[in-house]
Amino acid sequence: MITKRIIPCLDVRDGTVVKGVNFKDLKNVDSPVRLAEYYSGAGADELVFYDITASAEGRGLFTDILTETARRVFIPLTVGGGINTLDDFDRVLKCGADKVSVNSGAIRDPSLIPAAARLYGDQCVVLSVDVKRVNGVFTVFAKGGRENTGMEAIEWVKRCVGSGAGEVVVNSIDTDGAKHGFDIELCSAVCDAVNVPVIASGGAGCAADFIELFKAEPRIDAGLAASVFHFGQVEINALKREMKENGIEARI
Repeated sequence: MITKRIIPCLDVRDGTVVKGVNFKDLKNVDSPVRLAEYYSGAGADELVFYDITASAEGRGLFTDILTETARRVFIPLTVGGGINTLDDFDRVLKCGADKVSVNSGAIRDPSLIPAAARLYGDQCVVLSVDVKRVNGVFTVFAKGGRENTGMEAIEWVKRCVGSGAGEVVVNSIDTDGAKHGFDIELCSAVCDAVNVPVIASGGAGCAADFIELFKAEPRIDAGLAASVFHFGQVEINALKREMKENGIEARI
């Protein structure tokens, strides 16, 4: 059985980790470097690190905090936000990232994913897709959930994986921060469409939500969350013990 990954997400704005609900009403949480170091020693399998306003503000992702974080943590680090060119990929990787997450940059320039995959390998290129239901249709949003692209999400994911994305992070805007569980319907639709690792993001409120996710959709490779870890509602090693008790493989 494949080991399921547990991944804390650090959404960073102006050098501070923040968290909101449905991508809105962001509140400060802590220093990204301090939190990343804590999670590195607390059982996290990987970290996802987003500069959530870089795309909306049209600037490059910060590098000083990223460099310091990479120096202190010893688990895989995926970094995104403001990734618009191959130079952005290069800069982030040189700062210590293991994988690079692209979202709005790929929407603006769909050739970015295949170009990065050719240069750095599929395993380095992560598609992050922010999805919200619009009139019952899974729809892609850009710029941190601020802009409706009008694109149907499942076809967009298939297109990006077909052109070189080696992993997909599915961010459900509908469930983000609500703590009522992951968007399993959306996750299953993505798993039906692609054969690369799929990470579920948005909606975790307790350990049972992770158990439900992995049992309801065994094809999901990882569960990603923010506030339940940041505010101590779920302790990662305790979660993994509960997963194993429920027959779900986890690295402890």
